[in-house]
Amino acid sequence: MKLVTFENGAGAQGIGILDGDTIAVLDAAANPAFGSMLALIEGGDDALSAARKAQGSASRIALSSVRLRAPVPVPVQMRDSLTFELHLRQARATMSKLTPGVPDVDPADVVLPQVWYDQPIYYKGNRFSVSGPEATIIWPQGETRLDYELELGMITSRGGQDIKAADGQDHVFGFLVFNDFSARDHQMLEMAGGLGPAKGKDWKTANAMGPCLVTKDEIGDGSGLEMIARVNGEEWSRGNSSSMHHSFGRILEHVSRDEEVRAGEFFGSGTVGGGCGLELNRYLNPGDVVELEIEGIGILRNRVADKRR
Repeated sequence: MKLVTFENGAGAQGIGILDGDTIAVLDAAANPAFGSMLALIEGGDDALSAARKAQGSASRIALSSVRLRAPVPVPVQMRDSLTFELHLRQARATMSKLTPGVPDVDPADVVLPQVWYDQPIYYKGNRFSVSGPEATIIWPQGETRLDYELELGMITSRGGQDIKAADGQDHVFGFLVFNDFSARDHQMLEMAGGLGPAKGKDWKTANAMGPCLVTKDEIGDGSGLEMIARVNGEEWSRGNSSSMHHSFGRILEHVSRDEEVRAGEFFGSGTVGGGCGLELNRYLNPGDVVELEIEGIGILRNRVADKRR
């Protein structure tokens, strides 16, 4: 199923199943598990089965009559990873060109730390800064190099601690498109201080997600998906999720070591190789329309706001 969270003209939110240009509305009055996407996720297999059964008889509304929100507007937790080697190599090569006194490095000659190969590397993001399809992305104050990042996002289906990688798929609810908007000036400044990315990632609207949450029965483990980024209709990036060095199962294994992972958490794949402007040394401008498309999920479209004075 392709699940969505929507908002009608009166501002009321609901959830439903996307079917072409219509939404089969899941009635919260008929089943409390249909009250929100988190309630549906926390309801487990029984809630999903009920949603499938309800689809045939559910009332339908036109997709054009509502505004889509992020499928999970406020995730329980938010973590993003670095799993694509080509992205790291190309990003670090560009950063060498932008850093005074540092010699230029070819991507093939970039040396990555062994720890990156040995275990997933991740950080926690701001779960309250999530935006959805067609949302306008704020331009951070003082920023000159605003960037997009093309990522695959995963939402967990249930909790657990010390999860084995081989059992990781049992904890996956589904997948969505994630645009990890990044303020490169702020990111480079703060990470030079030994922590970060901090304000390089954290501002209102920066974590764009959507357009729907596709359940794993339709999309498997998220591998082998073509990923494309366009800016104002021009293709800037193309990659494939098959090049992840660490699978979501491996990420769950690492994160859940001595720590409980809960249902409704968000995990990002990290940027696919070639999947951001930093790798191209090419950045966004006010008014740009960014479209990220992932095979089997759909297109996440956002517009960049004007700079604030």
